[in-house]
Amino acid sequence: MKKEMPVTVKRALELLGLFVLGAIIVAGNTIIMPLLMAFFFSLVLLPVFRFFRKIKVPEGIAVFLPILLLTIVVALLIWLFSSQVGALLDDFPKIQHTVAKHLDDLSIWISRSFSYSPVEQLKFINTQSKKLFSSLGGVLSGAAGSLSGIIIFLGLLPIYIYFIMLYRNLFVRFTLMWFSKDQHPQVEAVIRQTEVMVKSYLVGLLIQITYIIILLGGGLWLLGMPNALLIGIIFAFLNLIPYLGALIGNVLGVLLTLASSESLADVLIVLATITVVQFLDNNILMPRIVGSQVRINPLVSIVGIIFGGVMAGLSGMFLAMPVLSISKIAFDHTENYKQWGVLLGDERPAKSLMRV
Repeated sequence: MKKEMPVTVKRALELLGLFVLGAIIVAGNTIIMPLLMAFFFSLVLLPVFRFFRKIKVPEGIAVFLPILLLTIVVALLIWLFSSQVGALLDDFPKIQHTVAKHLDDLSIWISRSFSYSPVEQLKFINTQSKKLFSSLGGVLSGAAGSLSGIIIFLGLLPIYIYFIMLYRNLFVRFTLMWFSKDQHPQVEAVIRQTEVMVKSYLVGLLIQITYIIILLGGGLWLLGMPNALLIGIIFAFLNLIPYLGALIGNVLGVLLTLASSESLADVLIVLATITVVQFLDNNILMPRIVGSQVRINPLVSIVGIIFGGVMAGLSGMFLAMPVLSISKIAFDHTENYKQWGVLLGDERPAKSLMRV
């Protein structure tokens, strides 16, 4: 009779496996992240591929056409963002004057409130500037490395998507071969639920980007705010990172407004408009669009996003939520790992299960 492994040993192996998995992601994120991103986009593009196949388009072309459509959409978004940044740079003299005025007002306020004279403030700024410029070389070299990484990432992405879609049945067969035949129904259920969840999540994000740009950018434009569309675009994309992105978007919205307007009332208008759009997004629009395919509790979401950022940068932060959702689906369909699914979920027991 086969002796069962002790529970403590199982838990230790699970934690060791998580640590090894994290180490692999950190070491190979330049390879893993494009593959993971391509996998998610492949699931989103599958309905488009199936439509082309339904109308008798050859398989190779039917795989290529959805990727072409995705490329066009991404190119349009990049063009829209770059055009708004260009318009901002055209107003640089005005921005320089506005920023100088705000700094003068801030200097006067500091001098009155803390008895810290403008001369001492200037001395402090000069000292910090020297430290900043001394490390500028390292920052620029890091930025150059990041830029080259982004170019490689974007170059590999369509190639990976093409081959993942083309060999999709091979990957499904490979996955099923790891399990006995009596487990195949469960594995197929996980695959189907994962496809539905990823499509719902990513298509929902695309819709979310569109309506946030329209609501926030259009609302600020109607109110006469400077850089209205740019603020809408930046906030819409940062909002893709749950919890943390919205906070950063608020800060950048305030900074852009301060750089272009001398009135502090404009800052309040921008913050109020962002708050209204966030309320509509979080409570009315996004729940109806995405639904509740998989719910991850906020603590796990925030920790997962931070871990994703530490391990793989911005792409890791963006992919954290779909990866956590897929993990929960897999855990919920297995007897040995159901406790991990409970930990990731947001279903709170009505009362403590401990005996007092």
